[in-house]
Amino acid sequence: MRLKDLTVPAGAVFAPMAGLSDAACRRLMARHGAAWCTSEMASAKAITFGDKKSVALLRDTLYGGPAGLYAVQLFGAEPGTLAAAIGILRDKGVAFDILDLNMGCPAPKITAGGAGSRLLLDPALCGRMVAAARKALGDKTPLTVKMRLGWDAGHLTAAEVARQCEAAGADLLTVHGRTREQMYAPPVDTAAIAAVKRAVAIPVLANGDITTPEGAVEVLQKTGCDGVMIGRGALGDPWLLERVNAALAGQAVPPPPTLAQKMAAMRQQIYDMCEDKGEAAAMPQARGHAMHYMKKLRGAAALRRYCSMLARFSDVDRLIDAVYRCQE
Repeated sequence: MRLKDLTVPAGAVFAPMAGLSDAACRRLMARHGAAWCTSEMASAKAITFGDKKSVALLRDTLYGGPAGLYAVQLFGAEPGTLAAAIGILRDKGVAFDILDLNMGCPAPKITAGGAGSRLLLDPALCGRMVAAARKALGDKTPLTVKMRLGWDAGHLTAAEVARQCEAAGADLLTVHGRTREQMYAPPVDTAAIAAVKRAVAIPVLANGDITTPEGAVEVLQKTGCDGVMIGRGALGDPWLLERVNAALAGQAVPPPPTLAQKMAAMRQQIYDMCEDKGEAAAMPQARGHAMHYMKKLRGAAALRRYCSMLARFSDVDRLIDAVYRCQE
């Protein structure tokens, strides 16, 4: 796939997830074949107010390295503020391959300010947001948009938003196949994603509920999309990206990881988190990541409770010992 002058490798894209897709997680997913990885979302307004944490959230050594392509994601509801934030990131030397605009987050604290999926109630504003970002970025940096089907069943605006975004300069769209009202249930609406794909000429990625190689192949068959974006399905199982990539390429799907491979990956990911953020900041966040590695293990419920008590990196080795005891 080509986005502007950027050649994107074939394969699934790893989704942005607030509080989860941090630098250590992104590097892990890149090593397992993600076509690109996207930062946690950052507030355009906070960046313009001089918030150092928001800028720091977007810095990543993944950029320019062997691990893969890197996208930063911004949210906001004011075109001028968005453009100013992009300028600040450039001035501060925050490097990235792709800029992604969040038009899909359903969290009340985001939508209350008019951002995230709230933007879908105003397709024209969506277009102005993209136009402002395109002008601030220039012509060379790819600009993508992540969106949902609409606000609710009475406002299924995705196709119109997609057309507005395309006309304003977006290079690719990712569509999560639910409305904001639906949050993360029921199953995604592949027919509605297909309608968005038909509405535009730029590439479209399908997103939502992709947890198996077979599911990825099926969603592309049903939607006609150009690729898939995977989020929660890959947490605790970055090998899913490799299996999906093989299936989409028509190759033999590699086997699932061994328990030893899973535990080694979990330990390395949490170690990297501690290196990046310091143990005190990393370990509360590591608890959620560790829980994902417990999926489908014998004694998973008890092991997840153990994960919730992780306080120091040394606790990770005790958790791994407990995992092995439960599998005996």
